[in-house]
Amino acid sequence: MPIPTAASHETDVLIVGGGLGGVAAALAVCRAGRRAVLTEETDWIGGQLTSQAVPPDEHPWVEQFGTTATYRALREGIRGYYRQWYPMRSEALAQRELNPGAGRVSKLCHEPKVALAVLEAMIAPHRAAGRLTLLTEHRPVEASSDNDVVRAVTLEDLRTGDRRTITARYVLDATETGELLELAGVEHVNGAEARAEHDEPHAPDQADPHNQQGITVCFALSHHQGEDHTVERPDDYDFWRAYRPGFWPGPLLGFLAPDPRSLEPVPRTFAPNPDLDPLDVSADQSADAGDKELWGFRRILARKLHRPGAFESDITLVNWPLNDYWLKPYAGAGEESTRAALSGARELSRSVLYWLQTEAPRPDGGTGFPGLALRPDIMGTSDGLAKAPYVRESRRIRAVTTVTEHDVAIDLVGPYGGTRHRDAVGVGSYRIDLHPSTGGDDYIDVGSVPFEIPLGALLPRRVRNLLPAGKNIGTTHITNGCFRLHPVEWNIGEVAGALAAHCLAEGVEPHQVQAEDKHFEEFARLLDREGVQRHWPEVRGY
Repeated sequence: MPIPTAASHETDVLIVGGGLGGVAAALAVCRAGRRAVLTEETDWIGGQLTSQAVPPDEHPWVEQFGTTATYRALREGIRGYYRQWYPMRSEALAQRELNPGAGRVSKLCHEPKVALAVLEAMIAPHRAAGRLTLLTEHRPVEASSDNDVVRAVTLEDLRTGDRRTITARYVLDATETGELLELAGVEHVNGAEARAEHDEPHAPDQADPHNQQGITVCFALSHHQGEDHTVERPDDYDFWRAYRPGFWPGPLLGFLAPDPRSLEPVPRTFAPNPDLDPLDVSADQSADAGDKELWGFRRILARKLHRPGAFESDITLVNWPLNDYWLKPYAGAGEESTRAALSGARELSRSVLYWLQTEAPRPDGGTGFPGLALRPDIMGTSDGLAKAPYVRESRRIRAVTTVTEHDVAIDLVGPYGGTRHRDAVGVGSYRIDLHPSTGGDDYIDVGSVPFEIPLGALLPRRVRNLLPAGKNIGTTHITNGCFRLHPVEWNIGEVAGALAAHCLAEGVEPHQVQAEDKHFEEFARLLDREGVQRHWPEVRGY
């Protein structure tokens, strides 16, 4: 189907936001034979994996279980791309669980453009069949609702300024900040809830909608010994060079930073292009967080995995304690604050780069790594910074079911506890990992148990046809910290898309599916057939 150019367009399901949740939702809708329009603010679908340039954060059992079948297909598609097109050593090609970047943050570190190519291939048949219309560089600006139903969403073309209105039976909010919740008047929470609301031990005493985790503008680097790639000194460099948060053990631009779990000062190390064989790298954060050695932590291309001479340098992704930005809130605090936060985060990342090139301590006792080169080709941008900021926290619906610390925190439920949900529609596992916030909070890093995703967390209490398809489900400021990562976002989006298509086919509404056993069992069978794992296997020893 061609991209609609008229002022209005009608479809079965409108999915606003082309991140991982949005793409997974579109695939589910189209698999069911329904029509969908998928929109995205940047020119790349994929969100965290692509435009935000964040290698996947995943649980330690990801290669065996604990994801949906389509998420596994995405992961294997990425590995297949490297095996087919990159000049890899035979020993690397033989690795069943190939880690192309040999980074420590994930068993599947890779370049953003590779994930983009695979995601585009996954949706290509549906676009060719006319079931899926993709509108990149479009953002939502208005939404109309009545009788607890969202009727239409108006989108602005960021290239031309033109506007078009899409009407749909179901609308999915897969935006990074839950923008549609505000535009459509859907009850939601922003920032931190008060401790009294859910009796969460790590919640603050007072609610603060502007207390949100910091954002990060990521960038990629390679290193070329003997060359000078030093960038122009950023305008705000003096500010960032002198900036020392009250909860930080030294200047922010430095290799000494808090350990997220203990908050004790821990030095980070940085040595580009180490001689270690990347096949020896272990990427199991449950055994070793791996975040103290910065070059290898989020490495996305390892030169030594390939034939000699194929690549002059590794490529690493900078998403470190040094470039988390928390001075202004990004979501739901008004356009002026959003613009200021994005501008500040970009300037911080430029300052981190300049500091690395000119003043960072080297292992040999010198200072500065002028051979560090920005990689605009990897980011798909002219300035080398990611197309979009890494947004950890969104507006969140006031849901039929709200997941709290009492459902997932290991100190509260014990190592084999956690809430088992009658309406489970997926699983996830990650520590409750909150980065420093705009409210002045240090890291909050709390152990959690493998959890189930309840369908009730995807249902607004009142609105009948809008579904969240990302980080905007019914979690709290605290539990968002373990629900916000790649495989869970994909799972949420896939279920939201499947639910919309199922409701259209069966003539029921989402709240009926969740509340009535007969309807839920029918939907659960559908998810089971599609390979959506709804419960963790009965295991011991994790």
